[in-house]
Amino acid sequence: MVEKMIKGLYRFYVLIIGIFLYAPIGVLIVLSFNNSRSRVVWEGFTLKWYVSLVHNRQIMNALFTSLGLAFLSSLIALIIGTAAALGITSMKKRDFKLLMALTNIPMLNADIVTGIALMLWLIQFMPLGFNSVLISHITFNIPYVILAVMPKVRTMNLSIYNAGRDLGAGPARAFFTLMLPQLSGGMISGFFMAFTMSMDDFVITYFTKGAGVNTLSTMIYGEIRKGIKPEMYALSTIIFTFVFIILIVVNNGSILNHERNQ
Repeated sequence: MVEKMIKGLYRFYVLIIGIFLYAPIGVLIVLSFNNSRSRVVWEGFTLKWYVSLVHNRQIMNALFTSLGLAFLSSLIALIIGTAAALGITSMKKRDFKLLMALTNIPMLNADIVTGIALMLWLIQFMPLGFNSVLISHITFNIPYVILAVMPKVRTMNLSIYNAGRDLGAGPARAFFTLMLPQLSGGMISGFFMAFTMSMDDFVITYFTKGAGVNTLSTMIYGEIRKGIKPEMYALSTIIFTFVFIILIVVNNGSILNHERNQ
């Protein structure tokens, strides 16, 4: 009897958490198909906001800017972060702890502090614009890559690399053919984590962007006073659906690989 009550409370708790997490997204998806611009009146099903989205130059420019910024910053952060993870792991214990503590500072620091600090630093060397935002995103993405790659580096079998070097492979060839496959899981996780953080960021982007540079987050912030366009509901629905499909494919692939290994 007590066990059934505990299971019932557990399911109720999970249900409540699920409602808090996904009810707002459900409302957003419903609004993307509403024929009215109103958020409280349903006037029938329509796809016109999705059609209008494609023809809205302002939103599409912000979308492509966000995607390009996220991809470039994540790729550069992946290269730097992977090299940093390899270097930090080879350090002495005291230096390792110091570098890991410094790595955690950008993740724990308030975004507004990081944003203002980067703005004050960058304006000394360049005008604020796309390049300044790119440098800022690389800066806060590197720690996420390091922490994602670090576990793979620490469990990596270095004897394989050493054996490859003994057999005549150069450092670059030994790294790309022997070490990189062992690091690929952490690197992929780090890249997608950095990509997500870059797409999601607002505060740091707001402080380091110049005139004429808009990402989705800064564009939405600028439209709050006037009212968010229904096209943004449609775009958000597309992004959510795309991410949801990727998660299903990745999880199913992981399950299949686990079953094959068994």
